[in-house]
Amino acid sequence: MGMAKIPVVLWLLGAVLALGVSVSPAQGAKTRYHDFFIKESNHTRLCKERTVLTVNGQFPGPAIYARKGDLVIVNVYNQGDKNITIHWHGVDQPRNPWSDGPEYITQCPILPGGNFTYRVILSEEEGTLWWHAHSDFDRTTVHGAIVIHPKLGTTFPFKKPHKEIPVILGEWWNADVNHLLEEAQRTGGEINISDANTINGQPGDLFPCSKAGTYKIPVQHGKTYLLRIINAGLSNDLFFGVAGHNLTVVGTDGHYTKPFAVKHIMIAPGQTMDALLQANRADGGRYYMAARTFASNPNIEVNNSTATAIVEYMDDAPARGRPEFPANLPGVNDIDSATAYTAQLRSLGSKDHPVNVPRKVDERMLVTIAVNVLPCAPNETCGGPGGNRLAASLNNVSFASPAVDILGAYYRSVRGVFDTDFPNKPPFFFNFTDVDNDPVERWATKRGTKVKVVEYGAVVEVVFQDTSILGAENHPMHLHGFTFYVVGRGFGNFDEQKDPATYNLVDPPHQNTVSVPKAGWAAIRFRATNPGVWFMHCHFDRHVLWGMNTVFIVKDGKAPEAKMLPPPPNMPTC
Repeated sequence: MGMAKIPVVLWLLGAVLALGVSVSPAQGAKTRYHDFFIKESNHTRLCKERTVLTVNGQFPGPAIYARKGDLVIVNVYNQGDKNITIHWHGVDQPRNPWSDGPEYITQCPILPGGNFTYRVILSEEEGTLWWHAHSDFDRTTVHGAIVIHPKLGTTFPFKKPHKEIPVILGEWWNADVNHLLEEAQRTGGEINISDANTINGQPGDLFPCSKAGTYKIPVQHGKTYLLRIINAGLSNDLFFGVAGHNLTVVGTDGHYTKPFAVKHIMIAPGQTMDALLQANRADGGRYYMAARTFASNPNIEVNNSTATAIVEYMDDAPARGRPEFPANLPGVNDIDSATAYTAQLRSLGSKDHPVNVPRKVDERMLVTIAVNVLPCAPNETCGGPGGNRLAASLNNVSFASPAVDILGAYYRSVRGVFDTDFPNKPPFFFNFTDVDNDPVERWATKRGTKVKVVEYGAVVEVVFQDTSILGAENHPMHLHGFTFYVVGRGFGNFDEQKDPATYNLVDPPHQNTVSVPKAGWAAIRFRATNPGVWFMHCHFDRHVLWGMNTVFIVKDGKAPEAKMLPPPPNMPTC
């Protein structure tokens, strides 16, 4: 046994002794080991070589393959020159927030030269998830797929595909993103937009110096391919499609959906979509797979470029000629297409994959989402609206990250790190979605490290309400530690008297990241049976930087299996 695995064994033993319960994988499941070496490596895109942070020198990083219920041990060695953490996006991590990853929320970052062993506990997830850095803007190049196959003896709820292909959508900056982050923090202004969208790390041959590296997918006529699509981007919702082919969506965020055929999908940062591609073109040929920005707010600058990969039929000989472009890929501001796609997502609801929407709600929250400003400090020149600093908020609280992690402070009852008074509703009400009326007096917010404390087992309903403050837009809201049901969505101001009657309580999508519509609302429900400290935030990274975040603390239950696991012995220190 390697030395890196010894702390894990000690932790497992300590957990068993402390709680009197098993924390090993479920019967028939396996423990799988991975080593992640965080290090700088050189990669060339858009005619420019850059030194970027990677895992094992790969961009995108290595995929993790497992089965439902497995335990995945990942030893992370920080050989870079900056602090780092890793998050296992969409993995509920039952009772184990210690390995969830967001810096200063559930852990202090791993220092250069240090290492930390993550225990990734898979439970009900099946399908496609992903892992990424959860420190600064590091996930730009530090990310990869998590593929969770059915348990042995079971299979997909659809015909087994000929091949499975991770398709990671992302962004590329010619500049160093950490320098961009530092500049934005200094000035309080916007973040410079990326220079290209990417598919599996490549912009595609519509960009200069990119033809040789363009990602290609060889297919055979009559075969079916499962595309495991991940939006790993920092900034952009994306439309995605394949020229000359429909896609059949069969899963999202590690859970199966009722299958439905589409010409394109809309996928928000943080989300995953599983889609079947049938290679049914009898004439063969070459076809572009394309990802184009969907920008819901016309008031902000976006990268509206289109990344491409190539699907090429290989039945006789490699196809030649210029690929066909997807003629019906929506335009950059086509909100109707985005809305129509998202409305089709439904949970599968089969015997093996049942739906269990909580009917009785114990905690109701209305959470407004806004981009705001904070006053510029004396003797500073700031780049935000009105000479202020850009900020963002939930219920007019702009989250301030503490200097030590909230989980450690909560576990050890350290005072002064956070406040437990995150509000259940906004401090003032107005016409939240009146885009023509955005008075300056509504721009301001206040900083605070406020969390929401929930009793174990409580059913929580959160209605996210977008606002028009400094421009309405879609927001991909992600909750760590839970997969929730998206029971309702709509435009305008949420009406607590009328809108719940429109909820889907039969087969709503089961997700970890919900796209809250521009100038609209989205309602989620989850049962708080995962004790610990869990981050909730927008998955646009500039909004995280500005404070569009909060934390749920779920208390321990009474039974041993309802209590948070003890911390591992090698947690990084601040």
